[in-house]
Amino acid sequence: MYKLKQTGLKVEFDDIGDRQVMSTYRLTKRSVVPPVRLSRWTSSSIHMLARILAPPKQSFFLMGPRGSGKSTWLRSLFSDAHVIDLLSEEKYQRLLANPGLFADEVRALKSGTWVVVDEIQRLPGLLNEVHRFMEEKRLRFVLCGSSARKLRRAGVNLLAGRALRRSMHPFLPEELGRQFDLEQALQFGMLPVVWDSDVKADTLAAYAQFYLKEEIQAEALVRSLPGFARFLPVAAIFHGQTINVSTIARDAGVARTTVSGYMDILEETLLCFRLPAYEAKLRVRERKLPKWYWCDPGLVRAMKRSFGALVPEERGALFEGLVAQTIRAYQDYRGICDEMYYWAPAAGRASKVDFLLVRGGQFIAIEAKSGGSFAESWCKGLRAAAPLNGLQRRLIVYPRGPALRTKDGIEVLPFKDFADLLAAGAL
Repeated sequence: MYKLKQTGLKVEFDDIGDRQVMSTYRLTKRSVVPPVRLSRWTSSSIHMLARILAPPKQSFFLMGPRGSGKSTWLRSLFSDAHVIDLLSEEKYQRLLANPGLFADEVRALKSGTWVVVDEIQRLPGLLNEVHRFMEEKRLRFVLCGSSARKLRRAGVNLLAGRALRRSMHPFLPEELGRQFDLEQALQFGMLPVVWDSDVKADTLAAYAQFYLKEEIQAEALVRSLPGFARFLPVAAIFHGQTINVSTIARDAGVARTTVSGYMDILEETLLCFRLPAYEAKLRVRERKLPKWYWCDPGLVRAMKRSFGALVPEERGALFEGLVAQTIRAYQDYRGICDEMYYWAPAAGRASKVDFLLVRGGQFIAIEAKSGGSFAESWCKGLRAAAPLNGLQRRLIVYPRGPALRTKDGIEVLPFKDFADLLAAGAL
């Protein structure tokens, strides 16, 4: 437990990695500012919540944004594994100076032993040795990281077919059970590091600063940190919208090509994702731009430096993003669909559908609406999509209220019922 200076508040943080704490925080009225480098945060009740991610029986990469609970999950399921923590500066510097020490360390292990290499992206060259010991000693590796950027550049294909890929997402309602609260989820997000904090707004502010220092500055991912810092709130404003690189570049005061690189960084550090448009036999000139989503509502608000109560203007995008991320998590965890798109009809027709799930050549169309009560106008996009060949089901998801069904078969579900449907595999 660590005290925040000035106010005397006590707070516990979880897993931004999480085996050691290298600094405390000082609290201001609006944010928690890390005076020195923080590498690990500790946690409390978060350990009591079971995650639905099932571990493979063979070697795998475990990727996910910082604070998503990867290390906590690994400690609970692989308590007997041999751990090599590359976020430990002492360990990192030793292996950086002499990578051969990694081989010496794992060579001493028994055949079949599980080896957890945390923050593998810090020394991607170790993947060559991982490959060798998977073959020679039948060691099984969990390669954990929060950035795919360096791994992709280093040639992760060396392990193709030998190491699966798994993702850790923010909490799901199924995992939180009775603790889940939609308003809290929209206001502060569902990253474990934030959800388990007694001062959620301050933790979000600290997370945003930590991301800039640890992921971006320390890894030298951008040349201009001030330019990237200006870009982040603009990228947050585009949450749930189709990407307009020129507008983002103008508003952030950076070059268009630079913005494209910045967006790649957000994807490769696993904070954001792009949702493509469904393009069935479209000509090139008819292709639509992808939509842009952050993986967590709290991060959207943190990057805009908005930590107070929710305002009506932001609810729509935040709720749509929460629905998108919930579907995406179940796609990764349980394979509820093969592909996920948004649907936009031919030019000249305004009606769109937020999400089009493809499963075995069939479709499920889903519209997210943040209003308090059902309105017929919500059905416009789903009715426009009705002629789509293979369309099996049309749903509207809204925050709360009764479950309904229109005369033409459109299902209207409160978010909790929709989440329960996904949890039961009944979509």
